[in-house]
Amino acid sequence: MTVTALTQETVGALAGEVATPSYDRSGLTAGIVHFGVGGFHRAHQAMYVDRLMNEGGARDWAICGVGVLPGDARMRDVLRAQDGLYTLVLKHPDGTREARVIGSIVEYLFAPDDPEAVVEKMADPAIRIVSLTVTEGGYNIHPVTGEFDAEDPGIRADLERGAVPATVFGLVTEALRRRRVRGTTPFTVMSCDNIQGNGDVARRAFTAFAGLADPEFAAWMDGAVAFPNSMVDRITPVTTDRDRRDLVSRFGVEDAWPVVCEPFTQWVLEDRFPAGRPAFEGAGVQVVADVEPYELMKLRLLNAGHQALCYFGYLSGYRYAHEAATDAAIARFLLDYMDVEATPTLRPVPGIDLDAYKRTLVERFANPEVRDTLARLCAESSDRIPKWVLPVVREQLARGGEIVRAAAVVASWARYAEGVDESGEPIEVVDRLRDRLTAAARAQREHPTAFIENRDLFGDLADDRRFVEPYVRALGSLHANGARVTVQELAGGGICA
Repeated sequence: MTVTALTQETVGALAGEVATPSYDRSGLTAGIVHFGVGGFHRAHQAMYVDRLMNEGGARDWAICGVGVLPGDARMRDVLRAQDGLYTLVLKHPDGTREARVIGSIVEYLFAPDDPEAVVEKMADPAIRIVSLTVTEGGYNIHPVTGEFDAEDPGIRADLERGAVPATVFGLVTEALRRRRVRGTTPFTVMSCDNIQGNGDVARRAFTAFAGLADPEFAAWMDGAVAFPNSMVDRITPVTTDRDRRDLVSRFGVEDAWPVVCEPFTQWVLEDRFPAGRPAFEGAGVQVVADVEPYELMKLRLLNAGHQALCYFGYLSGYRYAHEAATDAAIARFLLDYMDVEATPTLRPVPGIDLDAYKRTLVERFANPEVRDTLARLCAESSDRIPKWVLPVVREQLARGGEIVRAAAVVASWARYAEGVDESGEPIEVVDRLRDRLTAAARAQREHPTAFIENRDLFGDLADDRRFVEPYVRALGSLHANGARVTVQELAGGGICA
């Protein structure tokens, strides 16, 4: 098999099993600037735009990617070497693969190289959307108070008089300021992160940042700039060297940073784009007036379901999501959490069969080809649990509903955060609050509520015996009996008393 290094010059020579852009990329112009070009963006938003382009549309809606963090330099180098092209590989449960080269990214700017170029790119009237996948923690919003953290060092540096903007907040705000001065219509800021009300969160974060320097400009932003909400869904594990080798052996494509993902994809988008948007509905996007029912469904079933799966799974000795999802006790516990505790907190979801959706989730988690690691799902829990699991706890407490399983999920995180597994092997806890979390977790054998007394994360839940009692029972069982026995008892109702 001939092996082809992926570039614009070579893409036409790829074997027929690899789908390639059917459009002339030379005539594309950027209409979207995207911050956070990682695997998910390339498996999701960039794929949808590419789909439109293959159907003959969206030629003025190509994507200019932007990196802000030091680690983004590698994406800069890879995309520039490959002319913005990359391979998207769908992994089906039966082992089959679908490979497509995506061509919708036409430029990549690394902000530390030239912040001015990034600001001027967004100030260009051709740019009508600035989109974001900056992770749950990237909005600098306190998980309990919902307030913007004005003391963050990067924020303070950007607010210094005469400072060259370095954060996404500084860059985007300066671009909007220039558009206002020049009489250019403001672009829409479109969040694609896994946060309930992600557009509302983005509005709060960006206007709060702007208000620290110029309250009048912040008020203008609040009224003039659109921040639509969206729900995004596609399991996209971290690309591995094995994935790169597999792409070469199966398809003859040498790609320094391909993307692998599950076949399933969903995007529900609020139709609020004063400056215009691509015809996303033509690519399978659900464009709706109200996203909230869909995002609650996804955040409290899929995302919180991953949390219900990952810590118990890891502590039980599994390392991949599909291994944990095919453990009968874990699968039963997961379904019970979704049915009994999460579903009662949802709103009616138009066009969705919730029972079928939940069954499909378990099937997706159990896809052995995706090989999503539990370590990935366990990472950055301090950003995820407060947004995905604790809202279920609070709503259920308010309505007098069950929270035994959700409390056990929190307990499994607390046990995982101790940083040592049940065999005495170290766990690499990946979290921005790692040191603080691990110190509290290691104190909990003598002081069982030490972990949940962190009010920045848990608010007043440590004062509510309805939460504390099932939490302490589950944590005690994890310490005394281990994860396998604990999840078996939870699945059988044994720790519900």
